[in-house]
Amino acid sequence: MHSEERNEFWSALLEKAYAKLHGSYEALKGGTTCEAMEDFTGGVSEIYDLTKAPPNLFNIMLKAYERGSLMGCSIEPDPNVVEARCDTGLIRGHAYSVTRIKYCEINTPRVSGKIPLVRIRNPWGNEAEWQGSWSDQSPEWQFIPPEEKEEIGLTFEHDGEFWMSFKDFLRNFTMLELTNLNPDSLDDEDIAGAVKHKWEMSVFEGAWIRGSTAGGCRNFLATFWHNPQYRITLTEVDDDDDDNKCTVIVALMQKNRRSQRKLGLECLTIGFAIYHLRDPENAPRPLDLNFFKYSASVARSPSFINMREVSCRFKLPPGTYCIVPSTFEANEEGEFILRVFSEKANEMEENDESVGFGQVDERVRPEADESQEPEVDERIRGFFRKVAGEDLEIDWKELQDVLNFALKREFNFEGFSKDVCRSMIAMMDVDRSGKLGLQEFLQLWTDIRIWKNAFKLYDKDSSGLLCSFELRQALNSAGYRLNNHICNALTLRYGDKEGRISFDDFIMCSVKLKTMMGLEDDPEKLQEFYDELMAEVEDRPEEEDQEEDQEEE
Repeated sequence: MHSEERNEFWSALLEKAYAKLHGSYEALKGGTTCEAMEDFTGGVSEIYDLTKAPPNLFNIMLKAYERGSLMGCSIEPDPNVVEARCDTGLIRGHAYSVTRIKYCEINTPRVSGKIPLVRIRNPWGNEAEWQGSWSDQSPEWQFIPPEEKEEIGLTFEHDGEFWMSFKDFLRNFTMLELTNLNPDSLDDEDIAGAVKHKWEMSVFEGAWIRGSTAGGCRNFLATFWHNPQYRITLTEVDDDDDDNKCTVIVALMQKNRRSQRKLGLECLTIGFAIYHLRDPENAPRPLDLNFFKYSASVARSPSFINMREVSCRFKLPPGTYCIVPSTFEANEEGEFILRVFSEKANEMEENDESVGFGQVDERVRPEADESQEPEVDERIRGFFRKVAGEDLEIDWKELQDVLNFALKREFNFEGFSKDVCRSMIAMMDVDRSGKLGLQEFLQLWTDIRIWKNAFKLYDKDSSGLLCSFELRQALNSAGYRLNNHICNALTLRYGDKEGRISFDDFIMCSVKLKTMMGLEDDPEKLQEFYDELMAEVEDRPEEEDQEEDQEEE
């Protein structure tokens, strides 16, 4: 990225690589200083409106400098003039970098002590500098001891760099953008005399999937709890903190939205809420509708906004909390990264269920008299014998005939597909004959009745379709405990364009899950099964969505 002269940087090559990353030069138009600093460092940014600066802002900036954070500032632009010059020498709508934060010793005839100063640089690197107090050749510098001047590297050159008092900084600038670096970005060496203090960081990637985890904001109470949830435990308070609280920076970033502009996609309106868990050991995983109905958030993002990233700094008492990132509207799809920086170590995990078998809901169990022998009535047994023939075994096609005979009158559907019947044969065929005997069929029929009852329980309008938001609840009633990753995969694989699940596809989900959970003791095979399911998801748009379009036509 540079010539043989190492002080010559080839910025055009970097711009070309950046454009290639996002798909075009057009995609690079617009943005903020924060966005650029994040992309080139991987850090987490904060934006401060200096007209509403928090009382501890200088200490925040001082700690940020000690951590090697990047800081930039600017003045609100004049809408009628591009980069208008102020009487103070500063330029509106122009990006400045903050290069040093320092309490400097000052000795005057009447008073001595420390004064908060800020060093700022105009990237033009010329005489366009601050002309007020503490500027180059300002008389205030005579009250700074020589050793202090040497320590801060004070020079009076037309290099674009100048000092200001913190009070003047707040009066003249209107925005501060601060990017906190990842712990991996820092080494043991000091930069510009700064002593490095590293943040503790937790990072999670997730997605809002229509009908599964895209629950919308708290206004959509019925679906809000379907959003991804992340549990964080804070145990140690900050050093030198009289409030006995923990500093936390939460940053929610949308993925790949800039590169998708050419597809007509803009940034979603996003935000997050934080809830305190008073009894974390007994809190449900994930937090359910009842929790959010009766619990208020203890902190939240300043607003829901259509920016690439929303971030905010909080001071929370030690305890366990749940962070819920969401879009403003329900059923808006997108991928995201959730990052949390804290002064002290934090324990963070997805607030979700462990995948496995659970209790079957009593409401979907077969009636007591039906659960005893005979498992099915003589009508089904008789039809089984008729179809099976002399060997009393059925293949997938014969199984299809039996199940359609038994269930087609109950549901408004076209019957079971070949794939579902083959999957059921594979699941129940203990002797690997490729067929089911009567006992194997009876065991399968017991499962099918549970799945059928679970589907009916949530198919309120008897349409033969489930809303995909209800898929997890229906499978939960059938005895399957799922996390968001599995639910998202099932929704993407088996849901239609409207996010609805047919009875046939619901049975297929149930068969897949029973097969998968039978592999719990073999992690490698379990991972292979999950990878296979995800591969089906990736292949589906090319195959089945085209079929749906043709059917609609």
